[in-house]
Amino acid sequence: MITPPVYKPAARVLHWLTAILIIATFPVGLLMIQEGWARGTQDTMFIFHKNVGVIILLLVLARLAYRAANPAPPLPDSVPGWQQKIAHLTHWLLYGLVIVMAVSGYTRVKAAGFPLEGLDALGFPSLVPKSEALAKTAQLIHWTARFVLFALIVTHVGAALHHALVKKDGVFGRMWRG
Repeated sequence: MITPPVYKPAARVLHWLTAILIIATFPVGLLMIQEGWARGTQDTMFIFHKNVGVIILLLVLARLAYRAANPAPPLPDSVPGWQQKIAHLTHWLLYGLVIVMAVSGYTRVKAAGFPLEGLDALGFPSLVPKSEALAKTAQLIHWTARFVLFALIVTHVGAALHHALVKKDGVFGRMWRG
C-alpha cells in the first residue's frame, strides 16, 4: 500500500486544537443553561463558552487562510470519487457551520448586552447593536445549528475511524501523523 501524503504540521495543529475546543464547548454549552448550578459555577461556564467560541472562530479563519495557501493533500485513489466528494463537502460544511455557530453566539451575546470578556478587555467594539429581537434570532440560529454541527462531527469522526480501523488505508494518518 502506498502511504497517502499527509497534512503539514500547521494544518494538523490547527485541526486538533479546533477539534478539542469545539468538543469542549458542547457539554459546557448544555450544562451552563441547566438550573441548579451555583451562580459562580454557571458564570464560569458562560465565560468559558463565550470566549472559547471567539477563539474557535479565529482558529477557523486561520485554518481557512492557511488552507487557501496550502491545499489539502489529495485522498488516495483507493477512495472512490463519490466518497471524495462527500468528504470535501463535509469539510466545507463543517467550516461553514462552525462559523455560523461562532457568529450567532457572538451576535446573541452582544445583541443581548452581555459582555464578551476577552474581546471587551482588548477594547474591541461591539459589531452588532443591542437588540432583543436580534439576540433571540441569533439564539435560535445557534441552538438549531448545534444539532447539524453535532451530526456532521459524528459523521466526520465516524468516517475517520472507519478509515483508521476498518479500511486501514492511511486516510486517518494524513491528519494524525506527526
